[in-house]
Amino acid sequence: MLKVENLTLHYSASQILWGVFLDARPGAVTAVMGTNGVGKTSLLRAIAGRHPYSGGTITLNGQVLDHPSAAQAARAGIAYVPQGREVFPLLTVTENLQTGYACLPRAEHKIPKRIYDLFPVLEQMKNRRGGDLSGGQQQQLAIARALIAQPKVLLLDEPTEGIQPNIIKQIGKVIELLRSEGEIAIVLVEQYFDFAYGLADEFCVLNRGEVVLAKPANAVTKQEILERVSI
Repeated sequence: MLKVENLTLHYSASQILWGVFLDARPGAVTAVMGTNGVGKTSLLRAIAGRHPYSGGTITLNGQVLDHPSAAQAARAGIAYVPQGREVFPLLTVTENLQTGYACLPRAEHKIPKRIYDLFPVLEQMKNRRGGDLSGGQQQQLAIARALIAQPKVLLLDEPTEGIQPNIIKQIGKVIELLRSEGEIAIVLVEQYFDFAYGLADEFCVLNRGEVVLAKPANAVTKQEILERVSI
């Protein structure tokens, strides 16, 4: 279980997050929603060690995490797929996947067949450079690279942005499969409402850096979420 409690975050003198709380359990998708600029990406960056948070706690399976760097967050079991994907453009697909080895013991430095089962296009294009892939293929590569690290928590920031519908559907199926296996807690930041609504087990809606709704999917209506998102 990933638990975020009373999290605050600043960029210089500007406070972005105000006492944010979030729970994400293995085998569930927690959708973080809200309009642009409400702090969704800042929350993921804090959890992933990409930006220091000012106060509050982040715990994983009961252990308090104090990770001032992305590397420490990754070693704790947190994998982050950022908005924009951050694929290495001059490395091949295989080489991009191999960068996911960093937190693994040397004996586990191999690309599991499962990765290509989830994303068959990556096996077909494994010798192609990351920068030559389409946006949808790069998104699949970014998610696959995160899974190489065998994470306990998978953070996905806008995975459908700029992606063609058939690949959005495939990414949705991958998320559903990961959820059904019950081993990874998935935190999904997503503007495509129907995509998030169809996958989420829990909802966390932010407005101006604060949580304005936090409920399980079976305890909230679609209309209530839309109203909170549009505040």
